[in-house]
Amino acid sequence: MLANSLVELDRAHLIHPVASWRGHEAAGVRLLKSAKGATVTDATGKTLLDGFAGLWCVNAGYGHESIVEAAAKQLRELPYATGYFGLGSEPAIRLASRLAEHAPGDLSHVYFTLGGSDAVDTTIRFVRYYWHAKGQTKKDQFISIEQGYHGSSSTGAGLTALPAFHAGFGLPFDWQHKIPSHERYRNPAGDNDDAIIAASLAALKAKVEELGGPDRVAAFYAEPIQGSGGVIVPPKGWIRAMRQACEEMDILFIADEVITGFGRTGPMFACEEEEIVPDMMTTAKGLTSGYVPMGAVFLSDRMYQVMADAAGAAPVGHGFTYSAHPVSAAVGLAVLDLYEGGLLENGRKMGERLQAGLAELSDHPLVGDVRGRGMLAAVELVTDKAAKTPLPAEAKAASRIFDRAWDNGLVIRAFAHGVLGYAPPLCCTAEEIDEIVSRTRLTLDQTLEDPDVRAAMA
Repeated sequence: MLANSLVELDRAHLIHPVASWRGHEAAGVRLLKSAKGATVTDATGKTLLDGFAGLWCVNAGYGHESIVEAAAKQLRELPYATGYFGLGSEPAIRLASRLAEHAPGDLSHVYFTLGGSDAVDTTIRFVRYYWHAKGQTKKDQFISIEQGYHGSSSTGAGLTALPAFHAGFGLPFDWQHKIPSHERYRNPAGDNDDAIIAASLAALKAKVEELGGPDRVAAFYAEPIQGSGGVIVPPKGWIRAMRQACEEMDILFIADEVITGFGRTGPMFACEEEEIVPDMMTTAKGLTSGYVPMGAVFLSDRMYQVMADAAGAAPVGHGFTYSAHPVSAAVGLAVLDLYEGGLLENGRKMGERLQAGLAELSDHPLVGDVRGRGMLAAVELVTDKAAKTPLPAEAKAASRIFDRAWDNGLVIRAFAHGVLGYAPPLCCTAEEIDEIVSRTRLTLDQTLEDPDVRAAMA
């Protein structure tokens, strides 16, 4: 009765993110009751392997007592401290310092937000402030990448390049522009790495010229791996080449590591893999392993000094009530302890196992592409491997495959275009990784028997 009552209360009152409101009313909520390690349990007692770490965020896994105790201790001692008026708290100061030690290059200044979307918003404001501080106020155009995701706030959603985040919202704004994705599977340039990199460089330079040249373009945004666009992995050397091009054109380069940060692809930050240093870097999700809300913007010393000098004695007018929240910071410190204490290394090992295991699914009749890096992966389904034909719309991949995987005891991300997304907790054991792959194969075998899928393959 309690579960049924909660379903009705949810249906009547709780608005869910990025959901069909009418569809959710009809289907009702799936209630999660508890979690431990890489396993979640629903209100009926069913246990599932969380192959998506919540929303690519519970990097450390569920149920770490050290994190819980850190939050409880801070709640008892100092549950809130504003960052306004020159005030602060020890956890926030220590977390900023430790993050700066891990950050690439001179990304030595940290501004804390509540999550990824407002971290992106913060970068937009900092970009504008920086160019105004330098007297280059005409640099007001922003470029991002098709199929990219940079949050769902009023401004960040315009940098996002997914239709659902624009429809009905009057987005993108006229100062927000896109270039084609580096997607390898269906890239017009083919699957040659050098050709894809050359095409992206040409597209960026052409877009800059179209907008009036480098004197008009303020910033370029890129995810080291495009997450919500379908886990799209760029060729090796791509991000370094794009970073260099931006530097040559005097365009700020912002790396969005909200998904890829904190061991998701192997190292602490994905930028490390090609040894690039962006002008700013956004993070969230794995920062607190999803236990409490928090995001962070890493600001280069070069940008910081320009902005600080321009402001002088005046305030830089950007702030949130919960920026540098002491409880979130205490959790962040506890999570960082786990990463440094062996969790990142386990994630590297299990990431190799995940990539190898999913690659073995390539022989399945429905699998067109397997891609990823570390504990971030995707399996793209097709009905014709040679033609790379997506699943038909009537297959309802986003709902049907998710439901089927759920019934098989597995939580994954099922995108509408037939891409399955994976981002398991870094704490996974070898047996759990193998089960993720095994339950995926079972789900694919069942999907292969669907009449509409069979008809599309005929």
